[in-house]
Amino acid sequence: MTAAEIRRKLISLLGDRSIPEVLEDRVLTVERKQGYTLETLMLSLNGIESVPAYFAKPVNASGPLPSVIYCHSHGGNFENGKDELLTGSPYLDEQPFVEAITGLGFAVCSIDMWGFNERKGKQESELVKEMLLKGQTLWGMRIYDSISLIDYLQSRPDVDGERIAAMGMSMGGLMSWWLSALDERVKVTVDIAAQVHIETLMEKRGLDHHGFYYFVPGLLKYFSTLAVQELIVPRARLSLIGKGDRLCPSEGAGFLNGRLQELYKEKQASGHWDGRILTGGHQETKEMRELWKAFLMEHL
Repeated sequence: MTAAEIRRKLISLLGDRSIPEVLEDRVLTVERKQGYTLETLMLSLNGIESVPAYFAKPVNASGPLPSVIYCHSHGGNFENGKDELLTGSPYLDEQPFVEAITGLGFAVCSIDMWGFNERKGKQESELVKEMLLKGQTLWGMRIYDSISLIDYLQSRPDVDGERIAAMGMSMGGLMSWWLSALDERVKVTVDIAAQVHIETLMEKRGLDHHGFYYFVPGLLKYFSTLAVQELIVPRARLSLIGKGDRLCPSEGAGFLNGRLQELYKEKQASGHWDGRILTGGHQETKEMRELWKAFLMEHL
């Protein structure tokens, strides 16, 4: 199968997509913060419900900016969602991502995924069941919102639509590499604590370490984890996990990292790939923070 055929098949497994008739945005507030300007938005990304979002860029920024889609984590904290961009989480480095990313000279955008923060009217378990009944999947619907978010970012005159990155930790990291695999407009991918080789997770009986939202019906009937991640090659990607992270078994991450290193080399793009298994557990360490900042600066 060609890359385009694989993407089409993956999207069919992810379920039906709802697309907005018109991509609209409403700016609720604009605030000047320490070093950046923050917009609070409502976006039409799916034709079903409006999506709360933040967009931030450095104060006095001029010209279209490279932009990062910050995909928030899960952590069982449905109150947080996109607010993680501003306030962080216990397992993240102390400096909020909004400060770190705008401090590099980039813009950053984050949305509440289905079931989080301002979209938490229904429990995640209820959303999974409801969407399956409708021919959808929760993971697919979360991904589709992020694909529409790229459409929105490319419509903004202050965003360089050819220089978009996706990054996040845990569920946000999974979203980052899935989004990049399915949408070639993502030029740089950074995933933290998310290099999950599903096959190894099954062998180690670790499936219950992950929520119901992530499982795609029939995925392994057609594809391996590697086959999905291979769609990102040769675009730039940094993948970081802690060796003590039981949600990302190091044996599986090591397998994926080794095969991806070979694939990037075959494409003469070795400098676009970096996969590391570092000290730590399911967290973003200070070492990881410095690595991803340098990677974004080099590749975005």
